[in-house]
Amino acid sequence: MTIIGHNFIGGSRSSQSSTLLKSVNATTGEALPYEFRHATEQEVNQACEAASQAFKTYRHTSPEHRAIFLENIADELDALGKDFLEIVSQETALPLARLQGERARTSG
Repeated sequence: MTIIGHNFIGGSRSSQSSTLLKSVNATTGEALPYEFRHATEQEVNQACEAASQAFKTYRHTSPEHRAIFLENIADELDALGKDFLEIVSQETALPLARLQGERARTSG
C-alpha cells in the first residue's frame, strides 16, 4: 500500500504546505514511516467550497443513486485490505479483530 500523504480536495491531490505530520505507533510512541501534509487555510477553504458545490448536485440525486454511491464507498473501504487495517492498528492500538468488525459494520 502506497501512502502519499496529500490532501484530496474536489477530486484532486493538494500539498501546498511544507509542514509534515508524522504517523505514530500508539503503543510504542515510535514514528511510523508515513507523513502527511498539513492542510493550509486555503486548502481547508477549497475543501469546504468543493463540498458545498458537490452537495448542490448530490441533494438532487435519487435514493437509488445515493445507495449506489454509498455502496461504491463501502466497496473501496473493503478493497483497502489487510495492509490498511494493520496501519490503523498501529496508529490506534486497536486489535485487528476489532478493526475488521468496525470496517464490516461501516461498509455494511
